Amino acid sequence: MERVEKLKEFLLKDPADSFLQHALALEYIKSGRDADARILFERILVHDPGYIGSYYHLSKLLERIGELKLAIQWYEKGILIAKAAGDRHALAELQTALEDLDRE
Repeated sequence: MERVEKLKEFLLKDPADSFLQHALALEYIKSGRDADARILFERILVHDPGYIGSYYHLSKLLERIGELKLAIQWYEKGILIAKAAGDRHALAELQTALEDLDRE
């Protein structure tokens, strides 16, 4: 819980920092606070659509809670952004996750 409080403290100084929001969302997932994590991931991607890592984590969260259609939509958006950014690693990760979901 100490990490969560520290991240929140940093966010008070810079509330729009996507890195800090992403880190906080990951901490929320670790502590079972999926709804809070989802809000942060969605906020990041609305305000900073180029923050590619959040597409994967939001989509995985949506998969886990059974919102498969929405997970697919976010994977697809992330794939487009990763292609445009030339981020081959993120692109491969997103494509593999989407393919794995399609096989289920």
